[in-house]
Amino acid sequence: MFAHLLDDPYTEPFERPPLCDEVTVAVIGAGFAGLTTGARLVQAGINDVRLIDKAGDVGGVWYWNRYPGAMCDTAAMIYLPLLEETGAMPSAKYVGAAEIQAHARRIATHFGLYDNAALSTGVTSMTWDDDISRWIIRTDRGDEIRARFVTTGTGPLHRPKLPGIDGIGTFAGHSFHTSRWDYSYTGGDPSGEPMTGLADKRVGIIGTGATAVQCIPHLARSAGELLVFQRTPSSIDVRNNQPIDPGGSPTLSRAGSNDGS
Repeated sequence: MFAHLLDDPYTEPFERPPLCDEVTVAVIGAGFAGLTTGARLVQAGINDVRLIDKAGDVGGVWYWNRYPGAMCDTAAMIYLPLLEETGAMPSAKYVGAAEIQAHARRIATHFGLYDNAALSTGVTSMTWDDDISRWIIRTDRGDEIRARFVTTGTGPLHRPKLPGIDGIGTFAGHSFHTSRWDYSYTGGDPSGEPMTGLADKRVGIIGTGATAVQCIPHLARSAGELLVFQRTPSSIDVRNNQPIDPGGSPTLSRAGSNDGS
């Protein structure tokens, strides 16, 4: 019933011939763990690094999470890797999801990691072949990739986690997970444009963690009525975000928090 939540709504399906080749290093996962690993390998002179990811582009959790208001709750100068190497400067202490994903793409482009990547590709098995001393990676695309080394940076945050509540399987209304935001139903877009499709709707959101805190103001502005369902209250404080001066550093009157806005 909920298997569609694992689909990729952001990249059109496409066909390609199966890969049957060998690389020195296969990197499973193209979020920041995989991107940083791939970049450092390229810097070390390894030219045949292959990123493999189910998503249609790099960025990991920042590829999937495009709900309105999505933003990192860790300071960008700490969170974003390879800023100096790519000549990048965050726009603010805390930056939005679109800027973070753009930086992920910047890394992949700068280090040539797109050239050999297998995106929109899920790994189905990985076995060691003693006879040839290679890992054999098979995918849902029919690929059979041999790799001398394999590193994984898959993480758990790309998979939607549904609440275990009675009635979720029989709810007759429209529902979706924040990591697969259905803008075709709500209207609006990740930049925060009004969600005109909700103007006459009664909307419920389950949870009040960092994700909910970020998207609730947008829902409250657009929906006819908004109901927030909370089990455990979250700690909330003022984020006090500030732009970063490219010639210096932000001046902050207080520390930012995890869940403030």
